[in-house]
Amino acid sequence: MSLSSETSKDSGAEYYARNGAISKLEELNVIKQSDDIHVQGKQSRRARYIYGFIFFATNLVAWVFRDYGAKFLHPLHNLRACKTDQDECFHAGGVLRVSFGCFIFFVIMFATTSGARKLHEFQNTWHSRWWILKLVLYFASLIVPFIIPKSFVLVYGELARIGAGIFLLLQLISMLEFIAWCNSNWMPHPQSKKCGFSGLILATISFLASFGGIIMMYASNSTCIFNIFTITWTAILVKVMMGISLHSKVNEGLLSSGIMGSYIVYLCWSAIQSEPQTGKCQAHWRSNKDSDWITIVGFLIAICSIVMATFSTGIDTRSFQFRKDQVQLEDDIPYNYGIFHFVFAMGSMYFAMLFISWDLKHPTREWSMDVGWASTWIKIINEWFAASIYLWKLLSPVMSKKVEDGEESAQHVPPSV
Repeated sequence: MSLSSETSKDSGAEYYARNGAISKLEELNVIKQSDDIHVQGKQSRRARYIYGFIFFATNLVAWVFRDYGAKFLHPLHNLRACKTDQDECFHAGGVLRVSFGCFIFFVIMFATTSGARKLHEFQNTWHSRWWILKLVLYFASLIVPFIIPKSFVLVYGELARIGAGIFLLLQLISMLEFIAWCNSNWMPHPQSKKCGFSGLILATISFLASFGGIIMMYASNSTCIFNIFTITWTAILVKVMMGISLHSKVNEGLLSSGIMGSYIVYLCWSAIQSEPQTGKCQAHWRSNKDSDWITIVGFLIAICSIVMATFSTGIDTRSFQFRKDQVQLEDDIPYNYGIFHFVFAMGSMYFAMLFISWDLKHPTREWSMDVGWASTWIKIINEWFAASIYLWKLLSPVMSKKVEDGEESAQHVPPSV
């Protein structure tokens, strides 16, 4: 009996020791998997900035091809596509070809990463690592447009107008989502006891910037009827948005209308700056002694603005997802790779239009960006469209509620005898 009891004790001890070792091994595996997921998540987030730098570098390459390519990039004259006319590979043609190459790269990335869901999948590895292979793909994508016929580039140029419009729409959606986020996080709910002091400060700053910008634009454009009309209409839109957002049935507060007001005032100012330097509307720019360095600084700021607009829209992938209530798990990808690369592909078309001022045929002045009547009208239409979408977003819940109340009252009306 004593021998059997000792044997059973030994086997029991071995069993618990084995189970303890297994559980400890499982715990170590879980910790290792968690560490791997953390590292992969960091690589994924870091990849966004690398793609942003690639996009920024492509903008600089497009600028070099437009302004200095014909002078310094002599070997390209030997290419078949560049032999007939230097405008084929430089100036506007060079911008379109560089933009086309950037578009090809991000479309390939979009097609190969769209199905990514988890950090352990192959698409995540392809998106976040293997940079040497992707650099080879990037340079190959830039070379292809310089060896294809001109007709393909012209077709791309026409399609780029549409792609740039899609990018502006995506940027507007991202802006509206940002406004909604600010309103929900910084402004208190009507039944809440929070004061929303930070939201009140931001709303005040936004309205001061809006009306201050309008006054400054009036002062510098007092002799131009077209600009006075554009500025006046912008001021009316700001006041209408503020009035509707404060209406008792809408009750959205001042923050959302303040941010949106400052945004459309910026679009109005940008449209006025895009007017060509002809006539009395832009005569003050020609007489300015410091116009050269102002033009250069403005050009560099414009390039940074393009990159920042594309990057901020690209990383805000939740704004373009139909289901925003999905729970983010630990091993889920931190943002939608497909949407991210799609935004950068549309951004490639957008920067092409800005560099050539939306005109495929006429040359663009050195160190200029997005200057011309086509650029001016596109920005004005974008401003009006943004204000219309914002007003529709304010009024649609009220209108739909009124329709529902009308249907309910119609159902409760007794039939006439």
